[in-house]
Amino acid sequence: MRRALVIVDIQRDYFPGGAFPLAGPEKAAAAAARVLAGFRESGQPVVHVRHVWDARDAIFLRPGTPGAEIHPVVAPQAGEPVLDKTEPNAFLGTDLSERLDALAADEVVIVGMMTSMCIDSTVRAAAERGHAVRVVADACAAPDLEFRGVALPGAQVHAAFLAALAAGFATVTTADELIAELTPIG
Repeated sequence: MRRALVIVDIQRDYFPGGAFPLAGPEKAAAAAARVLAGFRESGQPVVHVRHVWDARDAIFLRPGTPGAEIHPVVAPQAGEPVLDKTEPNAFLGTDLSERLDALAADEVVIVGMMTSMCIDSTVRAAAERGHAVRVVADACAAPDLEFRGVALPGAQVHAAFLAALAAGFATVTTADELIAELTPIG
């Protein structure tokens, strides 16, 4: 099976010391790095996506700041495309759809940050465009949220969004499960 890996927004601002740290980004990035290594070893395509929040009131992911940089654990290699986006949906305002169509992948695998925003939006958009989608649960992370006085820990936010995606938009798996399936293409 030919797959394409889309790494969404694994950027420095989401880590401790960044402007908007998530719950558990280090574990998620480590799992994403393992998936990335598996894709590279099997010769399957990788697309990196970076969010750039170019607004006066932007509190994180501001262009030109260290926080907007892709985290070194998943740094792109020569030849791996990096798409900049300005919206949660990685398809909106980018050529991601055309790139995935050109790769003729049977499945789009998505990892990254934030499960509750950019992962959710990108997975739904991919599914709505007819792609078979797989989300690597342990290679994504979410923030702690609050809604009307109710505190929601990041782990619960993450689980709730993955449960919704698994109910009709994607297959949800782990890094180890996916890596075990990767075989060289040729």
